[in-house]
Amino acid sequence: MGRLVMKFGGTSVANIDRIHNVARHVKREVDAGHDVAVVVSAMAGKTNELVEWCRDASPMHDAREYDAVVASGEQVTSGLLAIALQGIGIQARSWQGWQIPIRTSDAHASARILEIDGSEIISRFKDRKEVAVIAGFQGINPATNRVTTLGRGGSDTSAVAIAAAIHAGRCDIYTDVDGVYTTDPRVVPKARRLDKIAFEDMLELASQGAKVLQVRSVELGMVHNMPVFVRSSFDKPEDIDPHGTPPGTLICSEEEIMESHIVTGIAFSRDEAQISVRQIEDKPGVAAAIFGPLADANINVDMIVQNVSEDGKTTDLTFTVPASDYTRARDTITSAKSKIGYARFDSATDVAKVSVIGSGMRSHAGVAAKAFKALSERNINIRAITTSEIKFSVLIDAAYTELAVRTLHTLYGLDQA
Repeated sequence: MGRLVMKFGGTSVANIDRIHNVARHVKREVDAGHDVAVVVSAMAGKTNELVEWCRDASPMHDAREYDAVVASGEQVTSGLLAIALQGIGIQARSWQGWQIPIRTSDAHASARILEIDGSEIISRFKDRKEVAVIAGFQGINPATNRVTTLGRGGSDTSAVAIAAAIHAGRCDIYTDVDGVYTTDPRVVPKARRLDKIAFEDMLELASQGAKVLQVRSVELGMVHNMPVFVRSSFDKPEDIDPHGTPPGTLICSEEEIMESHIVTGIAFSRDEAQISVRQIEDKPGVAAAIFGPLADANINVDMIVQNVSEDGKTTDLTFTVPASDYTRARDTITSAKSKIGYARFDSATDVAKVSVIGSGMRSHAGVAAKAFKALSERNINIRAITTSEIKFSVLIDAAYTELAVRTLHTLYGLDQA
């Protein structure tokens, strides 16, 4: 049999009983003949607790020491799972990121993986049939020899990168849901689980608000053409045939999907703030004067709309930023008012972004037009629009988010089984 990476999130390892449940999942795959590497997150809530401890110790704490503290959550989980596996007769060893090693950049709290040496893990597969239980979310910067962390959701990224490094056949992401849905089932009860989804579609869903996978992990899967299978850790391990196909969603290349729909899913995000800078002199360099300082402050700008006045002398620029960055964005723009030369600053934080995603849009015209008509019939006003080859997004008042999502989900036939 081949190699398999199994990743378990915080809710899957939230306590000792659940860690024992994870151990049984791992045993099932080992008994089926797989070489298994397991990547684990910290127990549910533990990372938040560690972050709060850092803030309580000092609001202006050293990012290097922050990483040293928050990386400990995964270290505990990996050790406990290795103990649980040994207790049921499975040869297992825990690994921290630096022991493999997972080499990363030096951007503490948001490091990027540069290289993984999987040779020792592969060697132990061959010599000892040993399960590698790896602490996710962390690595080491070779220049400073300091522990680094990969940002929230970084265990997903660790898992896909390790799968590529050890030449696994697949990376299974176990979570508290049984796959990727056409939209959030809590908002649309008729949402259905997708059997397969292309990397590109999943990347857009993840980046536009779907919480199932971290964006970077999908990027890595696409770069390395590593199939990623999203499945539930709460299915009984004993009821699953390791040689069959359990419920879940396979994220794979578009070529592996026999029939692709025009629209794959609807994503939404309430974490949006709208900023409008009014009556700026319309001349070269104005956009750079606004967006340059925002970039310097590491504030991501999403939707951008520009309206030029009838006489062509002034322009309005409207854009969105994450709600969590609104205050910094406002202060950045207002502090540069004399350089930008705007007359008025307007903003709104009660907005939401709804995105329609599907690779099939490439070859079908009028997909967005149908949405605009359907939303207008529901008296939902569109504040801004952005489009790409396989996605379009609309900015609307937050109060209409659920109505808009349900309307579009039905419009594109996603309610149907």
